Amino acid sequence: MEASSTFNPKFGPAAQTPAQRAWVVTQMHHALPSLKKQLTVPVQALYARYVAGELSWQQMRQAIEAGTGS
Repeated sequence: MEASSTFNPKFGPAAQTPAQRAWVVTQMHHALPSLKKQLTVPVQALYARYVAGELSWQQMRQAIEAGTGS
């Protein structure tokens, strides 16, 4: 994280930029292979919204679990 950037509490300290959030998604897929099984087009769109900073991880997971992304 750059010193000049503003900390957003919506994301963890290691997920402040789109690149960092993309890395988080990749690591989660490696750690929890079952997440890859859920990769429908709507779920991929939710992941993209997380990476773009539109949703927190919690909001994204809640949408997936509620069926918004399936």
